[in-house]
Amino acid sequence: MSLINQTNEEYYAGEKMFAVTAAPQAIFESTFELELNLSSSTESSNFAIQVSTDSGATFSAYTGTIVSVVNNNKEQNPPFNKQTITINPAIPNTTKTLVRIVLKATALWQNYGSYEYIKLNDIINNFLIAYVGDGKLISNVKRTDVIFHAKRGLQEFSYDTLNSIKSLELDLPLSMSVIIPQDYVNYVRMSFVDSLGVLHPIYPANNLTNDPTDVPLQAIDGSFVQDEFGENTEAMNSTTRTRWESTNDRLINGAFNEYMYNANIYDFSWRRQNYGQRYGLDPVVSQVNGWFNIDRRQNKISFSSNLKDRLIILEYISDGLASDLDTKLPKMAEEAMYMHIAYSILAGRAGVQEYVVQRFKRDRSAQLRNAKIRLSNMKLGEMIQTMRGKSKWIKHYSLLTLLILLKIN
Repeated sequence: MSLINQTNEEYYAGEKMFAVTAAPQAIFESTFELELNLSSSTESSNFAIQVSTDSGATFSAYTGTIVSVVNNNKEQNPPFNKQTITINPAIPNTTKTLVRIVLKATALWQNYGSYEYIKLNDIINNFLIAYVGDGKLISNVKRTDVIFHAKRGLQEFSYDTLNSIKSLELDLPLSMSVIIPQDYVNYVRMSFVDSLGVLHPIYPANNLTNDPTDVPLQAIDGSFVQDEFGENTEAMNSTTRTRWESTNDRLINGAFNEYMYNANIYDFSWRRQNYGQRYGLDPVVSQVNGWFNIDRRQNKISFSSNLKDRLIILEYISDGLASDLDTKLPKMAEEAMYMHIAYSILAGRAGVQEYVVQRFKRDRSAQLRNAKIRLSNMKLGEMIQTMRGKSKWIKHYSLLTLLILLKIN
């Protein structure tokens, strides 16, 4: 069957139109790739129902009750996803009556680009069909085992293979700290945005400061104060962090004046007045973009005082398992996932000959390498542009010459 089942109208416009001309209609079906979510609050649902009585010239919100939404995915009800919506009362039929199901903006964004990915549940089903059965190396396996290895594979792939970087745009509050995201595993980059929309990197504080994990209260003699249960009493705030949040960053980086935020370019007067005076400075402190530190006591990310009122961009990676089996995997890494599951199952079984295990290990490594190359998204034209900006001699080479050199190497 075709892999694309939703109509162009459903994909591009995010809507499904129905003509109610023959009889009153209370049940409507659509084939969106994503599930329709019905909430007790109409505003919280990811779709809306609109009605027109003038052949589509104007639409108004349906004022009745949406009784139910049934999402039948293609695993449960092949060959494609289908949503069945029941309303009450039914829409009266006239020659000019139209009804449309409209995706809200956030749902529409999720629907775009969906063909680029394959759901983890589809991976599991495909593996059980293609790699398990009579006459195959894996004669039988529990579905739960396949799910486990698929999830572990997705976790490992998310760290250094998949382009699964998430980014948050955050206003830095007066507390100079933000809460670590719910699905956070590790940060990739921290930046602030200037008035031009340009990103400026924010560097980790490293050895400049530290957020202690424990701040016990102490008596005058230095001993720890215990509570009624015999446990050390913790102070609410860390003195180290309080001092860091209120410090003047110029006392650290040596900057004597404000500089111009213009894509990391200093103005001429700054260069003229400070010519040669910054030679040999430690790059950890000789920058004015600011610093951040991860507070493991409160599980927050704290920032230096010069970033007050800044717009922060936090880029981080997750493990890809925040939404269970609906998690999506890029199709370019699909074969690598099959090889990972097969290798993991065979490597953990007794009685499997070692050469078979080694064969699948090599296949897994080869497919993982292919996935990394595909997902790196390197384009020859972009590479040439970068090389021409870094080296003068490359400017004299034509595109054909570069292709020949790349092929030879």
